Amino acid sequence: MSELDAERIARSYLLRVAEPPAPALVGFVGEHGPVIAAERVSRADCPPKVRDETAARRAHDYAERDLERAAAAETRLVIPEDGEWPAWPLLSLAVAQGRGVSGVAPPLALWVRGPARLDEAVDQAIAIVGARAATGYGEHNAAELGYHLASRGIPVFSGAAYGIDGAAHRGALSADGTTVALLGCGIDAGYPAQHTTLLRTIGKTGAVVSEYPPGTSPARHRFLVRNRLIAALTEGTVVVEAGRRSGARNTASTARALGKVVMAMPGPVSSGMSAGCHALIREGEATLVTSVDEILETAGRLGEPGADPAKPRRRTDRLGPEALRVYDALSERSPRPEERIAAESGVPIERVRALLPELEFDGFAERSDTGWRRRPTKT
Repeated sequence: MSELDAERIARSYLLRVAEPPAPALVGFVGEHGPVIAAERVSRADCPPKVRDETAARRAHDYAERDLERAAAAETRLVIPEDGEWPAWPLLSLAVAQGRGVSGVAPPLALWVRGPARLDEAVDQAIAIVGARAATGYGEHNAAELGYHLASRGIPVFSGAAYGIDGAAHRGALSADGTTVALLGCGIDAGYPAQHTTLLRTIGKTGAVVSEYPPGTSPARHRFLVRNRLIAALTEGTVVVEAGRRSGARNTASTARALGKVVMAMPGPVSSGMSAGCHALIREGEATLVTSVDEILETAGRLGEPGADPAKPRRRTDRLGPEALRVYDALSERSPRPEERIAAESGVPIERVRALLPELEFDGFAERSDTGWRRRPTKT
């Protein structure tokens, strides 16, 4: 057995013995590697918090069976050791967890059905989410956004639920684009029942993804846990319709906690299904968008067709509003501590700490022993 095969079997076991997100187990695997971690979990030879997360299912060693069952259904287990693993987007979960955000531990692995590679599908992807009990207005706009994003080569992610999710997936499929469905149950669960054909179609052209092993039944808490993956794997989330309390607002809140762009589409003031969107906009938690061009501009895709060619393009044009304020608060000459950057930008310190590593990765900022500075522009 190859090392990679051993790691895949170990992660298959670990996915079943702990209910995601399992922060203690994720940390344990990161410290010892999946093979040793799996062996120690099976013997209960692990720290108390890891034992707590795995005690109820520690004896459920169905790893090879799960892999065989998945392979028979043309499903693969993608693990962090694979080249297909979407490491960079999922890093936002680890960063948020390090800041103390609860319920955002990264997944140990992901079950995937479909030809789309995850590392390619997440590139500049946009999530479209919203109410299950959507109105005709909402479903029409979700389908239109899905179609026009996909026709421009933007992958469309959603949760395959009734209403907005399903309309967004269908819109992307009608444009022959890439769409990815994230599930809160096993890929083989056949849920939701009326979307089995839709999921089968997505699995033939894009990807159906879940961190839950085969046979896992749907549950409300699993859909909320799933939402962190929708937020993490995409550059921005668009809420088309949502009530004041809804799963879509949960996804938007998670995306914001991860430092991702959050957008919302306005609706009729009399519609309860748009009340959540209006609240997100009014409270400054989302940017109002009404078209694909506005989504692409907000998400930083100004080079896309539809952008105003007469509009001058600066290197910082693709930064979101808060990221731009943080960037403007940096100095090229001397490093500044995070607290000063927060004070000068007016951005909360926890958001500053989330945005600075992203600015560093994109070449806008540099870290030093005494703080952060603006990376000089090359001439």
